[in-house]
Amino acid sequence: MSASAVLKLQKAGFTTEQVEALADFMDTQAASKADLDNAVHKLELGNAALRKDMDLGNAALRKDMDSGLASLRKDLDLGLASLRKDLDLGLASLRKDLDLGLASLRSEIADVRGELRLLEQRITVKLGGMLVAAVGVLIAAMRYLPPAGH
Repeated sequence: MSASAVLKLQKAGFTTEQVEALADFMDTQAASKADLDNAVHKLELGNAALRKDMDLGNAALRKDMDSGLASLRKDLDLGLASLRKDLDLGLASLRKDLDLGLASLRSEIADVRGELRLLEQRITVKLGGMLVAAVGVLIAAMRYLPPAGH
């Protein structure tokens, strides 16, 4: 404590013992301007170290995120390529199945057409036979039946 501070305290009514006790307290317990400057300097150093650590952490985090993103893109590209391959194989298989089904259907249609031709011929023969029989019955009826009117 400075001499001018001791004089001011004594003028204010402090006893010498009180001034000495206060001076002792100020010397041992109270922080000086140098102590405060030192603490501020330490805080600034701590803040600078913390900023540096945060910057390094952010850089490492960015690097990890970029690496993860690149890995994710690679996995997506591989997945898409695999999916395209599977779709192409599926489409090829579907086309093959459709072609086989279409060929089978065409074969069945050709068989049905052949059966319809045979059926058409049989109907024509039966109809022709019925026509011959009907004409024969008419001729016989005209020959053996007396003319109408006698």
